[in-house]
Amino acid sequence: MKKIIKKLLLGKTSKGFQPKFNPIQKRIQNIQSIWNNDHQEDNGIEKIVRLFLASSQLLFPGIYIKYWASKKGIEYQDLALDFYVLLKVVFPILILINHWQSHVWIIWILVYVFLETVLYIPTLIFASDLFSKPRSYKRSMLLLFFNYLEIAFVYAVFYSCDNYLNKPFFHWFDAIYFSIVTSSSIGYGDYYPITTIGKFLVTTQALLFLFFIVLFLNFFSTKVKTKGYFDHENLE
Repeated sequence: MKKIIKKLLLGKTSKGFQPKFNPIQKRIQNIQSIWNNDHQEDNGIEKIVRLFLASSQLLFPGIYIKYWASKKGIEYQDLALDFYVLLKVVFPILILINHWQSHVWIIWILVYVFLETVLYIPTLIFASDLFSKPRSYKRSMLLLFFNYLEIAFVYAVFYSCDNYLNKPFFHWFDAIYFSIVTSSSIGYGDYYPITTIGKFLVTTQALLFLFFIVLFLNFFSTKVKTKGYFDHENLE
């Protein structure tokens, strides 16, 4: 049973293969590469933004989780990151179900890990000069989908923190419903913001998901190579 679970979670192991540089060293080298213009002749606001994005991940736990897990192998690094992403998806749901919105320290933790996700995705695109190529772009797309869910659920928590809308939520799922409807720009009209903060949250969520869908998903989807049913070269 143990072998089955290990095969399921880790797949084909690299037998303790250790990369030359750990995730933290790679991140620091990436910042140095941007600063020295090793791969791109950028300057001004572009360089400032790229340096900010590349440096921001050192402020969040994700990179350190990857560092500790990478000591056991690259598969453990991926697995630890998978569980961390799933944990960030579940966290806002737990807040909604248990009505923890009144605990300010929990909301600040939520904002902290939320900012990590918001900054990480553009970092991959605009400030990843020395990042290693992912072992699977399909996995990256799957994690991106969970990032999408995380952002939607986090905004659901924000909406439920106060009376920002025309009427209160009667069930914890109502907040998720409004958040997902807002992110998809449908807007049925049963819920709508009536306060400045509520309008600000709706505006930022709409802009965030516009960039998320149009830019990020388009970037990653062009990298995916399919094999099997949708592979045109598979004639059998």
